Amino acid sequence: MKARLVPVYFPNRDGDFDTQLEILVNLLGDKAEFLEPVALGNKIPEAEAVIFPQMLGDAYHMVGELKAIDMPLLVITSEFGTVLMWDWEICSYLRSEGLDPIAPNSLDKTRKVVQALCIKRGLKDSKFLVFQDNPGEGMQAEIFKRFYWWEDECIQRIKDKFGLNIKKKSFEKLAADAKAIPDAEAEKVWEEWKDRLAIGDISNRALLSALKIYMAVKGELEGNGSIAAVGMNCLNESRYSDTTPCLAWNMLYEEQRMIWGCEADIVAMLTKYILNKSLDVPIMMTNIYPFLMGQAALKHERIPNFPQVENPENHILVAHCGYLGVVPQSFATEWSVEKKVLRIVDDNAIALDARLPEGDMTLAKLFPTMDKMTVAEGDLSFYVQYPDSDCRNGGIIRVANGYKLLNTVSSHHYLLMTGHNLDDIEAIAKVFDLEIEVI
Repeated sequence: MKARLVPVYFPNRDGDFDTQLEILVNLLGDKAEFLEPVALGNKIPEAEAVIFPQMLGDAYHMVGELKAIDMPLLVITSEFGTVLMWDWEICSYLRSEGLDPIAPNSLDKTRKVVQALCIKRGLKDSKFLVFQDNPGEGMQAEIFKRFYWWEDECIQRIKDKFGLNIKKKSFEKLAADAKAIPDAEAEKVWEEWKDRLAIGDISNRALLSALKIYMAVKGELEGNGSIAAVGMNCLNESRYSDTTPCLAWNMLYEEQRMIWGCEADIVAMLTKYILNKSLDVPIMMTNIYPFLMGQAALKHERIPNFPQVENPENHILVAHCGYLGVVPQSFATEWSVEKKVLRIVDDNAIALDARLPEGDMTLAKLFPTMDKMTVAEGDLSFYVQYPDSDCRNGGIIRVANGYKLLNTVSSHHYLLMTGHNLDDIEAIAKVFDLEIEVI
């Protein structure tokens, strides 16, 4: 699916407009469908954005016509697929008038914006599939009953904002279907994957159970191309299954780039989908434990203390399900399938012990109201291990302002991306009409 762009021209269209439009078609034609050019002030056909191959001083006198355009405004006026420096003044003027043109400074960013427009269009015809039955009623109900992502209001906000549908199916039935798969069938899948998977100290039964969940979920996805992401209430309703879906999420991402959702967190899934598909950046979900939370964080992870660091107030521990979290192999520097750690899942369950590369990191998540995304850039400094705890291998991230983070975060679940991505996130946020709050 391509993003539909409407080229818009000012009065007295000249050859420069047509020359630049031809350049843009060559630069972006693999991602965008360019509709027939329209004069500013005329009716704009249905599309994802308008694009200005040329900016003129007429813009100062046609603010009303520009405000009447109810879609993103792309200003890409150079032969290199960027905004021209001479157009900064017009863009600044338009911002002062309440408009917010997207004026990329690199072709790479321009292509990411156009890709985000493709994703925005596709979401309206997509759905997220989540396996759950009675969220909050299972394990650790005192914790899980608090989560917004299971509220009907949350589902409706997602539908209203992005046009995305959430489809629910029974986790209990999925787990039963997985258990019913013959061992011999799972062993065939193992023969296909065994040279690609690093298996730690787990039993053959644990391995086969993990593969069966993959097979069951894959079966649900086959023939349904409208499913853009899949998740399940794997911890809270773990009584239904003799395993966990961590390996399945890795396999499905590696073979079809399917976005996954731990704990059926649809807000995390949506954040992950938008950022991964728009920016093509490694991303995963984890829990954040700011050092400032003290004993409340330490008790939950069953660890005695945080590691000694300078400025501990600006550090957070990131860990999920005993390790860093579900990290696909293609993102990881180290990766293996290990025994489960958490007490609330079946003894036969598994977890992934994996690491992202140390260095620049970005944390982000959509706000519950779906009109804002919180973003923090930081540094993954090192990994820390606590034997016999719920954090066998977690990461330590340094952020700019731990106090602000503590007072701004929207959830204990956050998406962790390699690199510093704030600039790109701010660019694509305009596509989705999202405010960015920098932590």
